[in-house]
Amino acid sequence: MKRGRAIARDPSALVRLLQLASPTLPVGAYSYSQGLEAAVESGFVTDAPSARRWIGEVFELAVAGMEAPLAWRLLVSWRAGDLDAVSRWNDEVLASRETAELRAETVQMGYSLRRLARELAIEGAPALEAIDEVAYPTAFAFAATAWGIDAEDALTAYLWAWLENQVLAAVKAVPLGQTDGQRLLLALSGGVSAAVRHAQDVADGELANFAPGLALASAGHETQYSRLFRS
Repeated sequence: MKRGRAIARDPSALVRLLQLASPTLPVGAYSYSQGLEAAVESGFVTDAPSARRWIGEVFELAVAGMEAPLAWRLLVSWRAGDLDAVSRWNDEVLASRETAELRAETVQMGYSLRRLARELAIEGAPALEAIDEVAYPTAFAFAATAWGIDAEDALTAYLWAWLENQVLAAVKAVPLGQTDGQRLLLALSGGVSAAVRHAQDVADGELANFAPGLALASAGHETQYSRLFRS
């Protein structure tokens, strides 16, 4: 049996990555459901299997197809110090949000992480301040680069954090038990590595996030009468 090549990792960078991907990071990720709560309200998500199907399809159609490749390009651009490319890809993230709710989410989380970077005195933070509306992937990629985190590791953690937040939203909104939530994470996390590879390989002209069900759910959530999650 062949043994994989050992890759050296900076322990301090790993610690910073865990901090950046932690649900305790004060950017407000826990307060959004990205349409999931509306899907519960509409009866599309009623139990663990339907939650798995919903989250898995959103991950495949929107996150892996668009958000992950954009986050990868932002990681590469920050690492290269190409601020023009950073601005371009930041604009692409904002333009890819199909509803006011989804756009407001990424802008609010980006703003919060930018403020945190300033308060933590992360080196290079003024470059982030120069961007008018910062999308969350842009701020995340900046912090990962400033802390010397490997780009693939950073994208893996970014996608894992997205999955974790969606599963936590399902646990609250359906509701599901904690064990059901862990089963969902085990079942869904297998797609993360493939999404990281796809993000690096897909051409710019092939980026796509066609997920009409997500757009309709998010738009419906904006006017939902009673809700747990922010709109």
